[in-house]
Amino acid sequence: MASQGDDGPLVGRTGTLADLQSYLRDVGPGGTAAVFVTGESGVGKSRLLRETADALRGGGFAVLSGTCLDIGDASPLHPVLQALRRHDSALATVADDAGALLDRVSRELRMIAGDQRLLLVLDDLQWADRSTRQLLLYLLAGLGDVRVSVLAAIRAEALHGTHPLRRVLAELRRLRSVRVVDLAPLDREQTRELVSAIAARDVAVEDADRVYKRSGGNPFVVEELARDLRDGRVELSDTLREIFLARIDELPANAHAVVNALAAGVEPVEHPVLARVVRLPEDELLEAIRAAVAYRFVVGDGEGYRLRHRLVAEVLEQEVLPAEAAALHRRYAEALEVCPGDADHARLAHHWQRAGSPDRALPSVIAAAHSAESLYGFAEAHRHWTLALRLTGDDVAGADPIQRTELLGHAAESAHQCGEHLLALARLEELAGRKDAPGECELHLRRARYLAAAGRSEPAEREYELALAAPDCTPQLRVTAAAFLAELLLHLGRYADANQYARDALELAAINGSTADLVRASAALGFSAAFREDPDAGLAVIRQAVEIAERSGHPDDLGVAYLHLAELLTGPLNSIEEGVLVARRGADRLASRGVGRTYQTRLLAIAGNGLFRIGQWAEADSVLEEAMRHRPSGADAVELLLARSRLWVGFGEVDNARRDLDAAATLLAGGGARHVLPMLTLRAGLAMWQKEHATARAAVQRGLTETRSDDLVLLGVLAWHGLRAEAEARAAGSTVDPGALRRLKTVVARLETGAGNAAPEVRAVIDGYLYLCAAELSRVEDRQDPEPWARAAAIWDRREQPYPAAYSRLRHAEVALARRARRTAAVAGLRQAYATAIAMGARPLANEIKGVAQRFRVSLAEEADTVPMPPPEPDPGDELAVLTGREREVLAAVAEGLTNREIGELLFISERTVGVHLGHIFDKLQVRTRVQASRVFLTAA
Repeated sequence: MASQGDDGPLVGRTGTLADLQSYLRDVGPGGTAAVFVTGESGVGKSRLLRETADALRGGGFAVLSGTCLDIGDASPLHPVLQALRRHDSALATVADDAGALLDRVSRELRMIAGDQRLLLVLDDLQWADRSTRQLLLYLLAGLGDVRVSVLAAIRAEALHGTHPLRRVLAELRRLRSVRVVDLAPLDREQTRELVSAIAARDVAVEDADRVYKRSGGNPFVVEELARDLRDGRVELSDTLREIFLARIDELPANAHAVVNALAAGVEPVEHPVLARVVRLPEDELLEAIRAAVAYRFVVGDGEGYRLRHRLVAEVLEQEVLPAEAAALHRRYAEALEVCPGDADHARLAHHWQRAGSPDRALPSVIAAAHSAESLYGFAEAHRHWTLALRLTGDDVAGADPIQRTELLGHAAESAHQCGEHLLALARLEELAGRKDAPGECELHLRRARYLAAAGRSEPAEREYELALAAPDCTPQLRVTAAAFLAELLLHLGRYADANQYARDALELAAINGSTADLVRASAALGFSAAFREDPDAGLAVIRQAVEIAERSGHPDDLGVAYLHLAELLTGPLNSIEEGVLVARRGADRLASRGVGRTYQTRLLAIAGNGLFRIGQWAEADSVLEEAMRHRPSGADAVELLLARSRLWVGFGEVDNARRDLDAAATLLAGGGARHVLPMLTLRAGLAMWQKEHATARAAVQRGLTETRSDDLVLLGVLAWHGLRAEAEARAAGSTVDPGALRRLKTVVARLETGAGNAAPEVRAVIDGYLYLCAAELSRVEDRQDPEPWARAAAIWDRREQPYPAAYSRLRHAEVALARRARRTAAVAGLRQAYATAIAMGARPLANEIKGVAQRFRVSLAEEADTVPMPPPEPDPGDELAVLTGREREVLAAVAEGLTNREIGELLFISERTVGVHLGHIFDKLQVRTRVQASRVFLTAA
């Protein structure tokens, strides 16, 4: 089996390559050195030998290379003589006397080496003849008077039993200058790197994982599978099939039976189970397992036995007769019933089904589904419930219709839990059409939940209302429906309605509610109260919901609570850094709870949005890329697509932004304001960078007329983009739309009224957009006033959001320079805006700044450098190197004796955010008090 191809990247071996060169230069007392590289076929030994030889050739080494032959009548010293012939050596014949032969070869090697060291490279040494083995002992013992280094590759699977090379290696290991390097397969990340390189694209995590599981990290197998992936082939290539079949045929008969049995099993296979399947006497079974391990087909640990490459199972599956396979699976099922484990329901179901006994498989399938749900393995549970449906279809003889109805209910809910919301709706419709279907209220409630999760908010609201009005709506169902409806209304941006339903749900929950109802209603009440009335009181309610969810531990409870807390902090309350921390902490908490495709994805989207607002766009990109690997669906996918579109628009990635916005629009049939308004705002922003002012205007006007929302922040962003579109149109020589301008002024007046009634923290954010609206209006009316832009820049600086601050500085400089007023301040602001845009990667904004600078003949710092320089490496002696810039600022203020409130006022951040930073500072500096932290700062300073 070949190894990593010569033209492909040498993945995961650069460290080993450097080690080999170092070992070969590190000679022993006799002036010799040797490295024997062992490993399974295809692991990359031959490639390493070639790379090492190429690296050392000409660097003080003369290199000879030969390969041993797998034939019984190979001539003595075949690989060495082959190497000499390649060097045009005169030594072409061999003598009968072994001693004379060794001496002659030694002299010839010495002549070729001359003043250099000699590197003798021997591949496939497991097939070396006796004379070659003797030569190695002779040379490496220093008897040949040659300064030689030997680099040889040995197939590990060949060194079983009494192989003569094992004795030679045992002798050579006694020498200090001899090393044996066992070349391990690639790990998961290295496999993905190699697959991506061969496929010429960044492959999906699940595709790379599939290659890793099938190949066991063997580079040759990885390469073959990667080419299949690249070329769209599904079936295993003939090359791989023939290679594995040839190797399997080399196995002793009993070892062949063990490998066949393991190929049919669900790994790991415990020894008692394997013994009942293979049915050999214990001593023969152990010997067969040892042989399978020696031939590198099987690995074993404390849990049981596994095939080294799952591809072996794929190959054997097509070689085994159907009746033979069914008999194997039946023996497995019978063995598992005799030797039950802790979690064998899934294995039993699998084997009974493959044995052709679906009636015996069904109880195990149902038990496996319940077991998976109890461990929050919703994707696994969904697979089991789906299988149970197949085993009990209406067309299956003897199927129980009552059981079918119950299974449909479970299958629909499991599809919803793992993100397959449209499938959940389809199964629910089948369930609703059965005679023994659940009641009207329950059906409406479940349909509403699935519709909301699919991103169809408006029909979901109708279904919740139908559930509450249903005659069979029990007090407990009423609590649940009210709590879910309150949450939905938040996503529709109707905070007053959400507040009322949340209060109703909490009153009912005191008598008839569950923990889940309590968490959901509390989170909705807290969010709406914080937005509309009292941020401190609202935050307290949500934090209490988080505490209840933590005690519950259920992923739904944790997801709901963390989502609302993170969204409130990163959004209307503008405690962005704390909100990002909460979102990432929640995502970590939910990572192991089977909801990576739903709640975890949405929390990472919130973190990405927060990082975008504070200007950390590269980090936001990384977070969103991680979230996209979960392949979310429905509303979760919309959240992620919009977050990523925001970055694309900022980066100027036009095609990517349009693709994601189109995908979000497709998913948003019947969506609410919390999704529709951001989507339309992003379309407007993208259109303006493309000078498509009419398109931008249309997107904003659609948002103003088609949605109703209490979310003044979302309306503020939309109104700013609308007025900006009119200003851009005027600057480009087009006419301003009077009707559009009138509607925008009406919205601004509404924002001004609403801001007066909003909580202080929310008002501060709304004020930021009001300043932007006023400044854009000055552009529309051609007032050429720089002051509104200066005020806008100042307020966004206080909000710690660099993008709108940089945009405001651009416009301020543009107006000031046109009026020839305060040129020095205008130029400084323009340069600061440019530096900010470059640091974030905001190419369209940076290009517009450069255009203004060129128009007014302003020199920009780093104008020719559109790529930010990497930050300097931290000084290893600097104790504060582990801190971020903001953490250093907080620590400096602490050292001056300021309180958290005073630090917050100084740095324009909340007191709570100061506390979050202090917690990180204490952790990083490994201190417990402010005094200790101050001492570290003063010492380092």
